[in-house]
Amino acid sequence: MSKPSIYIDGEHGTTGLEIRERLAARGDVEVVSVPRERAKDAAAKREIVNAVDLVVLCLPDEAARETVALIANERTRVIDASTAHRTAAGWAYGFPELTRLQRAQVAQSRRVSNPGCYPTGFLALVRPLREPDWLPADLPLTVHAISGYSGGGRKMIESFEQPGPGARPQNFGAYGLTLRHKHVDEMRAHALLDHAPLFSPAVGYFRRGMLVHVPLQLAALPRAIGGRDLHAALAAHYAGERFVTVRELNDGTALREGAFLEPEALNGTNRLELFVFANDAARQALLVARLDNLGKGASGAAVQNMNLMLGLPEDAGLQ
Repeated sequence: MSKPSIYIDGEHGTTGLEIRERLAARGDVEVVSVPRERAKDAAAKREIVNAVDLVVLCLPDEAARETVALIANERTRVIDASTAHRTAAGWAYGFPELTRLQRAQVAQSRRVSNPGCYPTGFLALVRPLREPDWLPADLPLTVHAISGYSGGGRKMIESFEQPGPGARPQNFGAYGLTLRHKHVDEMRAHALLDHAPLFSPAVGYFRRGMLVHVPLQLAALPRAIGGRDLHAALAAHYAGERFVTVRELNDGTALREGAFLEPEALNGTNRLELFVFANDAARQALLVARLDNLGKGASGAAVQNMNLMLGLPEDAGLQ
């Protein structure tokens, strides 16, 4: 039986390089490329996307849409790592652990949109609490998050790793201050919310790794819920998942020097860790997700989705 053929459109970018690296040592798939000098040749691209079994798009949104439009057959399957199709009709959302049906939807779909890194953490925490309506659809939610600078793409990476003469990269910077971050629509749609969450992202002086925080005022919820209830709901939802772990309630063992939750602990993996820190006396809880923004937040998720779509072991290339 021939190996499934994979074309990574944008293989020289941050996510594309990581996907290619994850596939390089595997003997069960074949990665094919357009010669770099013909990378912008529409005819060459049209030929290859209609010849391979699966295309992974690691492109800006409009370029991703253009490549999809070149596919003129019912056989080639697509994973889009851009924002272009994350809320689009006809595209499965590529977060297999999100719901009980999501894994099957990914496996059966011809078109899969890879989740954003911040939404992966947010949705992992919120969606299991939305489905039983513990968090009402109209609840105003806030999301605070910090990511390594690799999430900002080539220009941001260069500004941190190759600063100009006399320049020093800042240690921390808040951004998204227009409150129109491109991930907000994705968060709202897949968390089944009536209103967009208030999203406050930041970047730190480390290359990769991420923490996503969702604070909850438990007294504002329509039913009496405590930290143990929140933790039990998440633990039940992700029971048996190989890539998602729910840590112990108020897990102090995860804190560096007893005080700090380290954003880089899962770097290089496809793992996602979820935490519940609660103060029931104050009726407050803090939900936290930790992941590698280039792993479960990008390339690892793409490989996991690819494995499902091609009927390969889900953890192949992700151990």
